[in-house]
Amino acid sequence: MMYYSRARMLGALGICLLGVLLCLPNFFRAPAPHLPWRQIHLGLDLRGGSYLLLQIDRKSLVADRLQTLEDGARQALIAKGLGYRDFRRDPATRSLSFQPRDSSEAAAARQAVADMTQTMPGEFSVSMAGAGPGTGSATGDRIVITLSQKAFARRAGEALTQSIEIVRRRIDGTGAIDPSIARQGDDRIVVELPGISDPERIKTLLGTTAKMTFRLVAPPVSGTVAPPGVTLLPDISTGQTLPVMDHVEVDGADLTNAGAVIDQQTGNWAVDFAFDHAGAAAFANTTASNVGQRFAIVLDNKVIEAPVIQGPIPGGRGQITGNFTAQSATDLALMLRAGALPAPLAVIEQRSIGPSLGADSIRAGAISLALGLVLVMLFMLLFYARFGLYADLALVANLVLMTAILTLFQTTLTLPGMAGMLLTLGMAVDANILINERIREEVKRGRAPLAALQVGFERATGTIVDSNATAFLAHVMLFVFGTGPVRNFALTITIGIVTTLFTTLVLSRLLVVRWYALTRPSELPV
Repeated sequence: MMYYSRARMLGALGICLLGVLLCLPNFFRAPAPHLPWRQIHLGLDLRGGSYLLLQIDRKSLVADRLQTLEDGARQALIAKGLGYRDFRRDPATRSLSFQPRDSSEAAAARQAVADMTQTMPGEFSVSMAGAGPGTGSATGDRIVITLSQKAFARRAGEALTQSIEIVRRRIDGTGAIDPSIARQGDDRIVVELPGISDPERIKTLLGTTAKMTFRLVAPPVSGTVAPPGVTLLPDISTGQTLPVMDHVEVDGADLTNAGAVIDQQTGNWAVDFAFDHAGAAAFANTTASNVGQRFAIVLDNKVIEAPVIQGPIPGGRGQITGNFTAQSATDLALMLRAGALPAPLAVIEQRSIGPSLGADSIRAGAISLALGLVLVMLFMLLFYARFGLYADLALVANLVLMTAILTLFQTTLTLPGMAGMLLTLGMAVDANILINERIREEVKRGRAPLAALQVGFERATGTIVDSNATAFLAHVMLFVFGTGPVRNFALTITIGIVTTLFTTLVLSRLLVVRWYALTRPSELPV
């Protein structure tokens, strides 16, 4: 329909004007901090920054799971009144074995352990095996608990997902702008930090598991071998080892808040913490039942401090003191708030991209985008004259609207994203060529100018919508299932398809209609 009401014309022009206004913040600094000054963020390849590839420690996951199974097996045997000895963990085979107290209790002990599958279905299998040499067993029978490969793979996947969320919370707490955190394979996490060229603090934050537990200190141990249920852990404050009970009285997972403060008594930095209801109850009961004993605060198998319990501590609040600086206290509080990683993360690859390389990338990308736009506009002018000029104006509006939408959502722009913008301009040219060629065909058939315009636009519209709809769906799938630069490329083209449909089917047609209404030509310049 070759008619535009005043409202439709003002609406189309208003959208273009709004696009220009949204683009302006990218060229100026915010005049005031409180203003909503939205800008496009530059990605790692444009701005420079750091790239980290982290790998989750699967051996640690196996060890933790075997420790949990051992605790469960001990409790199950004690509940049945059965004895045990010589617990052994073998991470290589993902198995745990122990010796029944007496051969007559072997069948009952095996059944007691097997009953644990009711609460953990499919997690493990139970079998009998020979004790082997050097066990000191008179019966030669051991009960073996083996982790299921399928169940462990599922738990490893859950641990990786949980690690990604914790890494995200820790990095967000540092104030890093628009980091990219993505999963890679079954046990790796890719972290991209634009604008951060020295990632040492980030590496420390991400490489620290921050698994905090509260345990009672055991009686002094003679020699270097600890008795069952006790582990010798390094004490940070003294530099020596301290015997600590394996049983966890209060788990750091019950923490609800933590913050860096200055100790009013010493003037040094400390970390305040608070428990949830369950943690506060456990903390109060433990301190009430063990007055006069030392209570160790253990972080990643290191004793931060082990004060003597002077009395019951209700309320679920406490304070960690030590040789903290302002930065270390803040980082520890941040890690405790973000939660403990299910397993340690190791940095297996690290790259730093300097600002100069990023500037070169921006310059190269801008030159390619500008050169591509100029060549496309020249092509349209040479082949379609006035109608090519209108197509060029629609192209410029398309680029402005794409930039405006990216700015509105504060998208991160990468080199693949800039390539997507250039490709979008080419797709927009295809749509204008379809329209102009359709009009040219109708003119050759002898139709009047108005009829040629109307039929040309109508017949090209269906083709343009169909081709862009299929491209839109394809790039939506690419965005959903892609990662990193692929998603940025897909996002840019997806936005570009929407703006292309508007500028081609609305704006360029508006320009042609207004030209025809003002000039009423006897023939069309195609």
